[in-house]
Amino acid sequence: MSRQLLTHIILEYLTTHALFLKVPAIVVPKFPVHLPTMSPRKSFSGPARKFVLGMDIGTTYAGLSYCLLEPGRIPDILPVTRFPAQDHVGGDSKVPSLIYYDRSGMVRACGAEALQESVVEKAIQERWQKAEWFKLHLRPSTSFSILPLSLPPLPANKTAMDVFADFMRYLFHCARLYITESYPNGGALWIGLEGDMEFVLTHPNGWEGEQQAKMRRAAIMAGLIPDTYKGRERIRLHFCIMNGLATDSLRLGNGVIIIDAGGGTVDISSYRKSVTPQGETFEEIARPQCLFAGSIWVSNRAREYLRGKLRGSKYAGDIDHIYERFDNTTKLRFRRPNDLQYIKFGRPGDNNAALNITSGQLKLEGEVVASFFKPSLDAIMIAMGNLSPLSPVSSVLLVGGFGASDWLYSELKSRLKFHGLDVSRPDSHVNKAVADGAVSFYLDHFVSVRVSKHTYGLECVTAYLPEDVEHRARLETAVRDAAGDLMLPRMFSPILHKASF
Repeated sequence: MSRQLLTHIILEYLTTHALFLKVPAIVVPKFPVHLPTMSPRKSFSGPARKFVLGMDIGTTYAGLSYCLLEPGRIPDILPVTRFPAQDHVGGDSKVPSLIYYDRSGMVRACGAEALQESVVEKAIQERWQKAEWFKLHLRPSTSFSILPLSLPPLPANKTAMDVFADFMRYLFHCARLYITESYPNGGALWIGLEGDMEFVLTHPNGWEGEQQAKMRRAAIMAGLIPDTYKGRERIRLHFCIMNGLATDSLRLGNGVIIIDAGGGTVDISSYRKSVTPQGETFEEIARPQCLFAGSIWVSNRAREYLRGKLRGSKYAGDIDHIYERFDNTTKLRFRRPNDLQYIKFGRPGDNNAALNITSGQLKLEGEVVASFFKPSLDAIMIAMGNLSPLSPVSSVLLVGGFGASDWLYSELKSRLKFHGLDVSRPDSHVNKAVADGAVSFYLDHFVSVRVSKHTYGLECVTAYLPEDVEHRARLETAVRDAAGDLMLPRMFSPILHKASF
């Protein structure tokens, strides 16, 4: 069945600053679960069934959520909870953002498959190239100088869009596999709706036209043809509303701050509720911020510390393994700087008192581990201090994979309490906030107003005012018009000011 390539492009520039692309696509749910919403979700009023697939490709992990839209029925949003070669099926609703390429540039393994011991061994033997953190290679050029550490290079002869396209293709395959295996007659269901599917792709705060165009191009290269393209700040709000997290915070016009702490970035957004004749909507009340302060930078600081600590010892060659053990265990368990932390990496016979290694475990002071986290916390606190929201705010919601860190949560809760802010986070599934929210955005459209990131205006000619200091500084450029009045050319007349609605 050939896919129709309908392309309908709408650019909402000043108020929503987002790009929509209308095209076919599909996805299907299993065991529908109704999530609590701010207002009851309406029944789907379209003429025919279709699928909506939300893709969130994070720096370290990716997530998929989907919804089957059926005329006259209330939509349900569900996650893909099973990926090829993934352990703990049904647990995290996420998959590692990893790809292995062979020396000819062909994809050999993606996601959890790229972590299998047999695959890693073969990758070493055949000198495959690993693509990780590839999302950050798409970041705006203005943010190159503020990365805490250098990024792993892309595989030879591969651009960031090439890798993105390959991973999108893999995620689409995962969605198809999950749906066809999970439903009675799932294969027929997929084939019947594949020609009319809607995709929702997400990106961090601050990624605008150029980055959106690259992601759109990658989706086209992957054969998906993107549909709806939204900044992640609003998508996180949709997730919080869907799960009842923002209900109390948004009463009486109070605002709420959402901190999405992910693998590569920490995104901070702020909203307040507005009631209109059309129903409840939400307005942005501060410029969204994107910080390179996610969990990968914690891991990298740990790697540098371990490299220095073990340099010259017989364990120096085990750095990658020790780092991996820290990343998968110690970092996740860390709660209090007063507690000793252990990285179990070796055999019972591995002992070195000078290096604090006993029975194959490397002992670290809790304060040392806290120092790996602290720069990320400091960056968040500085950004919070610079927010200047346009409405009172009393609540902060912490989501994202890094948001699951008990240390980060307790530190933010303690520090922000002194500023009159109460921090809370979902009990579970913080990793799928963006993927779920992506589909919710498509269905619900809660956000109606955004704060301008720039000042927009026009070049104009204006009357010279001698009392204006800036006019006097430009007196030498003044000209007289036909009436003999002194005028200043090439002046700027604002239409929409930065940080305004």
